[in-house]
Amino acid sequence: PLCHRTVPPELQEKTLVLVKPDAVQRRLVGHVIQRFERRGFKLVGMKLLQADQGLLDKHYQQLRQKPFYPALLAYMTSGPLVAMVWEGYNVVRSTRAMVGDTNSAAAAAGTIRGDFSMHVSR
Repeated sequence: PLCHRTVPPELQEKTLVLVKPDAVQRRLVGHVIQRFERRGFKLVGMKLLQADQGLLDKHYQQLRQKPFYPALLAYMTSGPLVAMVWEGYNVVRSTRAMVGDTNSAAAAAGTIRGDFSMHVSR
C-alpha cells in the first residue's frame, strides 16, 4: 500500500468510518484503527458522540415501516459512536474491502465485520 505521504495531494481521498455502539462497548475501536494504520492511512479526525434521535430518524426513514425499526433506533442510541475520518490513496475502495459485507453472517474472514461481528442464531 502507498503511504499517504508519497501520494500527491490531488490523489488523496477521505472517508468517514462510523464505529457503532456494540463495537465501542466491546472495545474494538483500537483494532479498527490498527487495521487502517497498517494500510498506511492517516487518521485526520475522530470524535466520540451520541447519536441524535432526529438525525437517525432522517437517516433511516426508508425503514420506518419495518417491524425492527424501533429496535434499530434503540440500538443506535444505546451507547456512544466513534466517527473517524481517514485519509489516503484509494481509501474509499480499501475501506469497503476492509469492512466487509453488510450482512455480517456473509462477511469474509479477514474483514472487520467477518472478524469482529457476532452472529447470534435463532
